[in-house]
Amino acid sequence: MSGGEVAGILVAVFWAILVSFLAVALARLAQTLRATTKLVADVTEQAVPLLADASTAVRSAQTQIDRVDAIASDVQEVTSNASALSTTVASTFGGPLVKVAAFGYGVRRAIGRKAAPEAGEVPTKPSRRRTVIVGRTVPSARQKKRDTRNKRD
Repeated sequence: MSGGEVAGILVAVFWAILVSFLAVALARLAQTLRATTKLVADVTEQAVPLLADASTAVRSAQTQIDRVDAIASDVQEVTSNASALSTTVASTFGGPLVKVAAFGYGVRRAIGRKAAPEAGEVPTKPSRRRTVIVGRTVPSARQKKRDTRNKRD
């Protein structure tokens, strides 16, 4: 065997090993492609119903939003009507009611002045005037002390 023949055998063995590695790589690539194809098919099977459900949910949400929009516009109309009614009632009855209240207050004061004792008369029963201060009631004796303190300040 000459050197050329040995070199030819080495090249042939090298090519055989290279072809073997390429064959294994192609076999694994084919297996990976089959698994990927199966995975894509499974995802497609599950995705199509999910997309249909999502589309139905979006349509339902749109219907509900339309209903809420209609309700909101009705509430806005009722609010404006109530405001107009309130303004009308206030302008119609407000003035006369204030006048009646003022008249009643004046009558009460006039009756209270007539019922009050004259300057020379002594009241038969001392009045128990109380004042509410921050949620408490202060008897009239303490009130007089408080009034004198406030006058000094």
